[in-house]
Amino acid sequence: MTESAANKEADGDTCHRVKPGRNGTVRNRQYRQPKSCCLDEAKVHQKTCNGGLYGRPFIESFEETPMLLAVLTYMGYGILTVFGYLRDFLREWKIEKCHIAREREEQRDFVPLYQDFENFYTRNLYMRIRDGWNRPICSVPGAKMDLVERVSHDYNWTFSYTGRAVKDVVNMGSYNYLGFAENAGPCTNAAAAVTLKCGVGVCSTRQEMGNLDRHEELEKLTARFLGVEAAMAFGMGFATNSMNIPALTGKGCLILSDELNHASLVLGARLSGSTIRVFKHNNMQSLEKLLRDAIVHGQPRTHRPWKKILILVEGIYSMEGSIVRLPEILALKKKYKAYLYLDEAHSIGALGANGRGVLDYFGLDPSDVDIMMGTFTKSFGAAGGYIGGRKELIDYLRCHSHSAVYATSMSAPVVEQIITSMKCIMGEDGTTIGRERIRQLAENTTYFRTRLQELGFIIYGNKDSPVIPMMLYLPAKIGAFVREMLKRNIGVVVVGFPATPIIESRARFCISAAHTKETLDMALAAISEVGDVLRVKYSQPRVPDARRRPFDETTYDGWED
Repeated sequence: MTESAANKEADGDTCHRVKPGRNGTVRNRQYRQPKSCCLDEAKVHQKTCNGGLYGRPFIESFEETPMLLAVLTYMGYGILTVFGYLRDFLREWKIEKCHIAREREEQRDFVPLYQDFENFYTRNLYMRIRDGWNRPICSVPGAKMDLVERVSHDYNWTFSYTGRAVKDVVNMGSYNYLGFAENAGPCTNAAAAVTLKCGVGVCSTRQEMGNLDRHEELEKLTARFLGVEAAMAFGMGFATNSMNIPALTGKGCLILSDELNHASLVLGARLSGSTIRVFKHNNMQSLEKLLRDAIVHGQPRTHRPWKKILILVEGIYSMEGSIVRLPEILALKKKYKAYLYLDEAHSIGALGANGRGVLDYFGLDPSDVDIMMGTFTKSFGAAGGYIGGRKELIDYLRCHSHSAVYATSMSAPVVEQIITSMKCIMGEDGTTIGRERIRQLAENTTYFRTRLQELGFIIYGNKDSPVIPMMLYLPAKIGAFVREMLKRNIGVVVVGFPATPIIESRARFCISAAHTKETLDMALAAISEVGDVLRVKYSQPRVPDARRRPFDETTYDGWED
């Protein structure tokens, strides 16, 4: 994953970039005003670059995989593959007596669940490190959690539980950005009260007997929170994308999708029957070229104009930790008269001074985005999703969305959890807890990213993103890293091929407002220790900049670097 292509400079403006480092790696890139600006240097924001689209520095880091690591990674996968085929050959001829990594004899006549290579990959590569995933928990997924202890005696094909739990594991993997995943406090009390009144299940769709007064209040509150005319709630975040995109576009329409979009967006685009074209991640030149070609050439063969052109992007990309270049995308959308579908699953609540997502982060008008989608599963500590926009759009979806017409309504306790947490974020509960959590998340994110870089780890993403991928690269280090971290009572998520490019395996940390500085320091100490043991510190440790201003609660506004 290389860094996105640079944007064209505005006339008379200067954009500064950091030159590539060793092995062709690309260091941090940032855009700022020229030094000749009369403003105080500490207050300078990017107001002149990119045609004045940005009102703040936009800093992201995507270092290319060093050549040696890329070669070693390919060699690692190659060796695993060769030995996998060799062992399959030996098992077929009854030379190897190990029958664990193959299908059972009684299942040979069944239709295979996987294609040949998928089956081979699962047996010989994935099973080696399967114990790093799908680990059940037995507590609330807060800043710390309890894990069910399990063991495997058959090459990770099955697990047995010992009946014990691993207590107080630091949770660095859940999307609990604002810390509302908790079993005590106002949200829990409100959800418990409404459970006694309305029960747990609704047992009907919104259009039949499943429309509660709490649903109506949630949608009005969500619309007010987003700053749009109307909003609609759905019981499942994944279905919010996959079932609503087909209702918005169809045959004769064109969808322009970022190459790193979530699977729900990809599935929704495919189900719609629209023509799909993919642009490079956060690359405005690639997107503009596709827009220009779509306008000039029209539909294939007939060259008729497209009925609709819909751009699909996310606020925060959950595998890269990058933030969408929304000001530039909005400029292109207006220039070419396209529609914009913005997925804020990871950014709503986690970005912006008021926690209202990427639009709040950039200081943009919500009316400029045609379809605003998000989920309640992350920052709100609940379940479900929403779509916000103009009233005509929401009225149309109420009649044409499969997720609205056929899906069972959201559970009343879940709705109450969302309402209570959203009011807390907005400050309508009469407290400042919501703003304090937004502030704490921003502070924790900056601290954790800075410390990881100082320790010498290669991390991806935007400096303000609470999703922090740390590069591991080599396949053998994926399983080793998660096991060694768990030994030190730190629960992490590791990701490898095919979920990422083959040479970009990584550990992904998700920062929460519930994390204290002591908790983060504990995790950082464990990461540093494991990094030394496994040699995953691929960058030179960085000395903290003595000129950086210390954190001052009286002047912090959530924006300045």
